[in-house]
Amino acid sequence: MTEKNYDVQSININATPERVFDFVAEPTNLPKWALGFSEVDETSALMETPNGKMKIGLINIINKEAGTIDSIMTMPDGSIGKAFSRVTENNDGKSAIYSFVLMAPPVPLAEIEGTLKMQKKQLAQELIHLKSILEK
Repeated sequence: MTEKNYDVQSININATPERVFDFVAEPTNLPKWALGFSEVDETSALMETPNGKMKIGLINIINKEAGTIDSIMTMPDGSIGKAFSRVTENNDGKSAIYSFVLMAPPVPLAEIEGTLKMQKKQLAQELIHLKSILEK
C-alpha cells in the first residue's frame, strides 16, 4: 500500500461561518495565521521555508456560496502546490467548522513523507492559531 500524499484536518471555531469565511478568503490575512507566509497579495506570496524565503505565485479560487477556498501555488521552478479548504456551518448555527486538505508539496517522491509529516504538524498549529484569532 502506498503512503498517503495528503492530510485532512479540521477545527470548530466559535464564530459565524460568514466571519470565518471572510477572514480566510482574504489573501492578505494569510500571514496572520499561516506560519509559512510572511507577505501575500492577490497574486503572489512570500513563503518562509527551512531553506529560506521563496516568492511564489498564488491563485485563490473562492466560492462563498459553497464555502470553499482553494489555493494554487506556483513555485519558482514551475512546480505546483495545492491546498483546499472549506467553511461549513456547524449544527448549532453559531459556529463554523473549518476543514483543510493539505496536499503533499511538490518535492521528489523520496521526500514527500518527511515533508508532509512536518507540514501536518504546522497545519495543526495554524488551525489553533486561526481559531484563537477568530474567537476574540
